[in-house]
Amino acid sequence: MTAEDAKAERIAKRLARAGLCSRREAETWIRAGRVAVDGRVLDSPAVTVTGASTITVDGKPLPAAEPTRLWRYHKPPGLVTTTRDPQGRPTVFDKLPRDMPRVVSIGRLDLTSEGLLLLTNDGELARRLELPATGWLRRYRVRVRGAVDPAKLEPLEAGVEIDGVRYGPIRARLDRQLATNAWLTVALAEGRNREVRRVCEHLGLPVQRLIRLSYGPFQLGNLERGTVAEVPARIMREQLGGGKSAQQTGQKRAGDKRRVSSTKPQAGSAMVRPHRAKGRKPARVAKEEPSALAGKDRVVGVPPQGGGKIRGTKTRRKPHANRRRKT
Repeated sequence: MTAEDAKAERIAKRLARAGLCSRREAETWIRAGRVAVDGRVLDSPAVTVTGASTITVDGKPLPAAEPTRLWRYHKPPGLVTTTRDPQGRPTVFDKLPRDMPRVVSIGRLDLTSEGLLLLTNDGELARRLELPATGWLRRYRVRVRGAVDPAKLEPLEAGVEIDGVRYGPIRARLDRQLATNAWLTVALAEGRNREVRRVCEHLGLPVQRLIRLSYGPFQLGNLERGTVAEVPARIMREQLGGGKSAQQTGQKRAGDKRRVSSTKPQAGSAMVRPHRAKGRKPARVAKEEPSALAGKDRVVGVPPQGGGKIRGTKTRRKPHANRRRKT
């Protein structure tokens, strides 16, 4: 018996590592009597297995765990992040290419939200990266209705309590104030359900549009809406294999007064200028490069951070005062 065969782990974790489902889904399958170990149908997930165990799901042998893979997906609004929707609404997984393996999402984006959604064939990895203990920053561009008082955004860095729910540190910055709405950049490490929307509504700023720009070190970049791009294995190992840096996790560093920091690329790292994915059909697979993991976020119709002209619009150039007009 090898060391791998002797290593014991929970049955739900083994199913998740095989890429069949998430750990939570595995527990549901087990309680439904769909999983058997060494010929015995399980009714509880409180079972450990080893490499020598014979595991079946719906009577079929459990496939060997495939190498972990990771994809970036630019989720458009109007899709729910679930495998099956009771209301029959279209899901993210309905729009993925047919030749993709079964994947689970790392975190979620609600129906009207858009932007970066990470997908993986490793349910255990998904669970690990979703946990608040991982500390990875989620960064968003948010359009809110109303006038923003920057002074009211500063206290969010100490956290806020809303309707008895305590939210962790949030870093929010006003990028551009328009006549009836404004654009914010929001960064947080906790990522609770509808956290950005609830905090903004608490401040009297209803959210009109919400775009996730990054999840930890992985960036939306120039990935086109509805496009899937696989993260190269080398880049994935670099970002997931070692310990987390303060830059990736948003943890407070010595001498740094900020409670939450952004995940900007540093010189010499693999996080460089993003690659623009091209394709024709929705949910198309883009050719990925290491450069797709960071850089400036350029979303059409969204003003650049810190203000400026909205990309995709034209501005007429005013004639110079000393320039002669043509007659």
